[in-house]
Amino acid sequence: MQNAVEAYSQNAKISSTPRELEATLLLKSASQLQAIKDEWNESGGQLGTVLHYNRQLWTVFVSSVYSDENKLPLEIKNNIASLGAFIFQHSLSVLSDPQPEKLTPLININREIAAGLHSAA
Repeated sequence: MQNAVEAYSQNAKISSTPRELEATLLLKSASQLQAIKDEWNESGGQLGTVLHYNRQLWTVFVSSVYSDENKLPLEIKNNIASLGAFIFQHSLSVLSDPQPEKLTPLININREIAAGLHSAA
């Protein structure tokens, strides 16, 4: 989790808004997942590392959603928490039965959320 927090902190200095930062990190993770999927046979032991990074990122998102400073409506907070739960469960499924096509939902979720954050910024 420390890597995700460090990446979040480092990128915070570069991005102008928290939404842009979140979108950037989600796109980075989606890109890493896509690279593993595209180079499945050559990716070696990178799957666990990339899934771990994505889970750490989502852990930070889900944790921050329920902070007192977060003013999002409860429904949106719950939706993000549900997405986070899916990310965690699906990541374990990928690790227990690795198949490249199982990365597609994780990639798509990260890209869609990033697109939404960019449009809201």
